[in-house]
Amino acid sequence: MKPVLGVDVGGTNIRMALITPAGDIVAQQRENLNLAACGHSAEQIIETLVQCLQPLASQAASIGMGFPGFFHGQTGVLAASPNLPALNEVPLAEILAQRLTCDVQVQNDALCAALGEFHFGAAKALDSVLHITLGTGVGGGLIMNGRPLYGEGGMACEFGHLCIDTTRDAHVCPCGKQGCVEAYASATAISRMYQQARGESLSAFEIYQQACQGAPDAEAVFKQAGHAIGRAIAEVVKLLDMRHITISGGVTGAWVLLHPAIIEAVEQHVIPPQREKTSIVMSNLEDQGGILGAASMAMGLG
Repeated sequence: MKPVLGVDVGGTNIRMALITPAGDIVAQQRENLNLAACGHSAEQIIETLVQCLQPLASQAASIGMGFPGFFHGQTGVLAASPNLPALNEVPLAEILAQRLTCDVQVQNDALCAALGEFHFGAAKALDSVLHITLGTGVGGGLIMNGRPLYGEGGMACEFGHLCIDTTRDAHVCPCGKQGCVEAYASATAISRMYQQARGESLSAFEIYQQACQGAPDAEAVFKQAGHAIGRAIAEVVKLLDMRHITISGGVTGAWVLLHPAIIEAVEQHVIPPQREKTSIVMSNLEDQGGILGAASMAMGLG
């Protein structure tokens, strides 16, 4: 049986792998690819994507892709992508299927990461899980009673755009609103907050290194990020009574700083009967969750 191709499109790179039904990776590839810099038209962006996928796509029975943006349910139609404004109401799955002559399933990248965690990772033994991705942006995916939750319009669990700061000076999010989790807890936000505090431009990883050396401003930025994540988790817990949270993405490299702040904020903001009942763990799939989740859709497990 031919493997499927799992694809995870990120802000600055694209990861893809040929994967067997058992979840074994038989070939993989990673390309530095910033789609936002590939052109101003949808046609240019899609052409770049096709050229990147073609070598492995030709070896696959079907393709599953996690893509950053808002999708209309399971239609494969991309309603919008915050960092790719040219892709607006684009039938992405249909176009890619035609170009690659292969069945293609496309869904929000964070929901794909949730599916990967649910089928192959830290949530494998669970019925329900909230999965959060912390990278260039902040995303979320929900699995409820064994099934992904899409919502009536297909855009459920935009975790990164939950509002956790309603003050006048709340940080502005890339979505255009103020006070979103993403404006406090993404790698981009961490770099920006540190620059505002210190006047120095560093990556989130460099800031983490500073924090490990005891730099108070660096520690404070990660604590603020953790509190933002924890406060938003608390709202999800109160609404859905979620008990299991998994988190992935590059920012989890600072887990030793983030996790205590997340727990502190969750316990502060949930209602008393829900305290000390929420498990919050880091993904055990490293950076493969999105690929595996996308592959699970191609396998018909989604």
